[in-house]
Amino acid sequence: MELDLNRLTPGKDYTIECGEGKKVYHKGDKASENLFSWLEDSVLRRPTYSRFCALLDNYNPHQGYKESVTQQDKYKQAAFIEEISGSAPIKYLHGYLVMKEAMSQDYEDFKKVLTSLWFDLYGRGGCSGSSSAFEHVFVGEIKGQKQGENEVSGFHNWIQFYLEESNGNVDYQGYIFPRRHGELPDSETQLLTIQFEWHGVLKSVSSTLIGVSPEFEIALYTLCFFAGGEDNHVDIGPYSVNIKCYRLGDNKIGSAFPIAEN
Repeated sequence: MELDLNRLTPGKDYTIECGEGKKVYHKGDKASENLFSWLEDSVLRRPTYSRFCALLDNYNPHQGYKESVTQQDKYKQAAFIEEISGSAPIKYLHGYLVMKEAMSQDYEDFKKVLTSLWFDLYGRGGCSGSSSAFEHVFVGEIKGQKQGENEVSGFHNWIQFYLEESNGNVDYQGYIFPRRHGELPDSETQLLTIQFEWHGVLKSVSSTLIGVSPEFEIALYTLCFFAGGEDNHVDIGPYSVNIKCYRLGDNKIGSAFPIAEN
């Protein structure tokens, strides 16, 4: 987390209200307020944040619908990769993967690998070209075609959560009780396990790193993909975390997300 020079500080850059806790299987809304009560105006104007936000509206959240990628979409993808490639987390990622002989030393080749890994379309839910690592992990998808049988899949990014909550598309329903008694989350907590509805569809449990930069999450999940396994036990600041990284075949990220181990 020390490398993440662009991460936010609780209380200074944003405020969250955790509401009340619940078990995963508990139904009902335990949070009367939004999770995010305030975000500093300038945050989403930071270069990597604004490039990231520009990508979020490129996708149809319903799984099973073929995505169409326009030239403008490709420009946004290239602009984002270019912006984050100058950041400390991405430079560290490249150096580490080169040292492990898992990546070309050529930085332009590395940027192409990042673009392909995160933005190339693949099939999910029985429809080819309907998903990508970026869409699943950061934007989120809605699985299932029948009312009442739908569920939210992916959607592990706090910026997307903040924006969708601000637009009235997300209803925060409370945090999930941590496994260890007595350590309840508060406004300073930066790894939260939560429950919410998106477009009226439930995500029963989701772990999210709050306040980290887009470049940090891209670097973290890419590192686990190329140099780790399905379970990657790491310390992020004060948190013991298992970064789950699921592969689709040899060269695609099916999903990647943090699980709190505390």
